[in-house]
Amino acid sequence: MICNICPRKCGVNRKIKQGYCNSPYDFKVARAALHFWEEPCISGKNGSGAVFFSGCNLKCVYCQNYEISKNNKGLIVSADKLIEIFENLVDSGAENINLVNPSHYLYLIAQALSKWKSPVPVVYNSSGYESAEALKMLKGLVDIYLPDFKYIRNDRSLRYSKAVDYPDVAKKAIGEMLNQQPKAVFVNGIMKKGVIVRHLILPGNTNSSIEIADYFKKIKRRLFKPYGAVCAVRGFNGIS
Repeated sequence: MICNICPRKCGVNRKIKQGYCNSPYDFKVARAALHFWEEPCISGKNGSGAVFFSGCNLKCVYCQNYEISKNNKGLIVSADKLIEIFENLVDSGAENINLVNPSHYLYLIAQALSKWKSPVPVVYNSSGYESAEALKMLKGLVDIYLPDFKYIRNDRSLRYSKAVDYPDVAKKAIGEMLNQQPKAVFVNGIMKKGVIVRHLILPGNTNSSIEIADYFKKIKRRLFKPYGAVCAVRGFNGIS
């Protein structure tokens, strides 16, 4: 497999050599459990069935999961084993299957979800640093997209994530997500379909966050169809 699945486009054969994400060809999973700390409409009362994938194609300097994203902590599992993990989470009462940091496994995830039809919504929980073209492989397989929109300024994305192209890439990726799931659907307060765009306010970068809010306000009539997206904003105190 010559891997160009994400915007880094390393072009390496991951069966032989690891690219920027430091990940093998096969799935590497760090944790799978009911997760109660997503947005309330995702976690619900029963918890989100979160599967944390090891490695990362972004590796932000402020990452709270650095042992997983940078140190690649986890175990290699087959596609069949991953589906078994999904089924165990469903049997445990998970509101959904929550694929956390899945970007560098997108191709294999599309294959797995094509084999296994989830009885609960599938959540694609990512940094927003996605290839819009690659995301098309997930059409009809993902119910909820949960991307970040981290940066709107190229110098910030370069400084904190070594991805100068992040703003343009994320805009296109979120546009594709909204094309696939244009309307947010809730049942008893739990999201079943749609897009939630998340943004983390970094210290010293408040003006950038305001620019992001203004950007989504500006494009909402053009890009967001009625009830097409929910925005969540968080603060962070871990970087100066």
